[in-house]
Amino acid sequence: MADKQAFFDHIEKGYTTKGEAITLGAAMLRGETLTNALVKIPLKTMNRHGLIAGATGTGKTKSLQVLAENLSEKGVPVLLMDMKGDLSGIAKPSPGHAKINERHGKIGIPFTSKKFPVEIMTLSEQNGVRLRATVSEFGPVLLSRILDVSETQAGIISVIFKYCDDNKLPLLDLKDFKKILQYATNEEKDEFSEEYGRISSASTGAILRRIVALEQQGGDLFFGEKSFDTDDLLRIDENGMGYINIVRLTDIQDRPKLFSTFMLSLLAEIYTTFPEQGDSGRPELVIFIDEAHLMFKEASDALLDQIESIVKLIRSKGVGLYFVTQNPTDVPDAVLSQLGLKVQHALRAFTAKDRKAIKLTAENYPISEYYKTDEVLTKLGIGEALVSALNEKGIPTPLAATLMRAPMSRMDVLEDQELKELLGESKLIEKYNETVDRESAYELLNDKIDIAEKEEAKEKAQKEKAKVKRSSSSSSSRSSRQNPIVKVLSSPTVIRSVLGILGKLLK
Repeated sequence: MADKQAFFDHIEKGYTTKGEAITLGAAMLRGETLTNALVKIPLKTMNRHGLIAGATGTGKTKSLQVLAENLSEKGVPVLLMDMKGDLSGIAKPSPGHAKINERHGKIGIPFTSKKFPVEIMTLSEQNGVRLRATVSEFGPVLLSRILDVSETQAGIISVIFKYCDDNKLPLLDLKDFKKILQYATNEEKDEFSEEYGRISSASTGAILRRIVALEQQGGDLFFGEKSFDTDDLLRIDENGMGYINIVRLTDIQDRPKLFSTFMLSLLAEIYTTFPEQGDSGRPELVIFIDEAHLMFKEASDALLDQIESIVKLIRSKGVGLYFVTQNPTDVPDAVLSQLGLKVQHALRAFTAKDRKAIKLTAENYPISEYYKTDEVLTKLGIGEALVSALNEKGIPTPLAATLMRAPMSRMDVLEDQELKELLGESKLIEKYNETVDRESAYELLNDKIDIAEKEEAKEKAQKEKAKVKRSSSSSSSRSSRQNPIVKVLSSPTVIRSVLGILGKLLK
């Protein structure tokens, strides 16, 4: 009993907050939930990033849902990457259940059923607000890293951007960029060589092949207009709740390049446009990246460096990043070291490799006199997790095996009709879903090529006409200069003489 009381006091002291906080659940000791030993996350440190990990079916998505709901309730907008398509139910209240009430009774907090303001977004042709960005907004550095090109090829991409800036050629979509690459090595290679240096056709060919590969993963749908304004992620509804923006990604799981491209573009845009927040006491936006391993899958070293840099810097803009994945080892160490909140659901030890991964995972958590972390990781039930966060002073909180609270909204997807109704209420679909293909580099270069070809054809026709004229003049001149013998024989004197002789003979 004394042991339980000491543990209760340990948790209560470690998770007491002065400001606003989100309650995740109640701490457990030796499998028993200690009612009112509440595990709370200070809202102030939610921009310090986090990790939600665990084996399939252990409750990661529900933990994500709980955090998103509570942030929205406190007026903090949220962006969710929904890879499995099972988060749209946040728009509807939970129907409730006896087991949910029982769980909350053990935790010591009442259960409330509630719906939240939701905006459905998409990167593909699925229904939802279309998310796009222009090639110009990406810039040469980011585009080079996405394409994973060599240093020489990156230099060529920078030259292409400079040429387009100098000549007022908007780079909006990938067809614009492909056109200017072809133009630089064919029609106007002399102009490029003179002003920007010679561009190798082998290098531009390699860049083109990488662009085609990106297009095959759906990049042609992402690049273009109308470009998405990141301020539209910060909306608050009439009840003071932050919008939960859900990006449906169910059809791009096998296209990690497109996912990485989108995420890096979004994070770079947010970092560039959001003002510095300092210690504001609450985040401006929290982003949850489900199936986060896809973001790092097949990513080049340059791309990983870019992601790591943004993760380190973006929290000063009041933005928290939360990676949701099966195993913490899916996240690079440099990123993992930046994560303040860790919600670790159960891991399964089926192989020697699994057991080794569990030991490595256990070392990421604070040492606790109440738990053997590596053992607890394999014994957690569904909806239970090891939690460690940062308190309001930035100090790690005590490790707590936690019985997680249930989501307030529906733990299921919306029906087709419900989704249709939700999309019909959207104020952003009309703004972003019209396809815009204004005059850009592709059209301007085609016009320039057409004009050049017409000029060339006109010049060629004039040359042909002049050639024919010279030929005709030469022929006429030759015909006017008679052979001397012919001239003599056709002279009047000779003709009269011949006629005289013929006259005499006829007599």
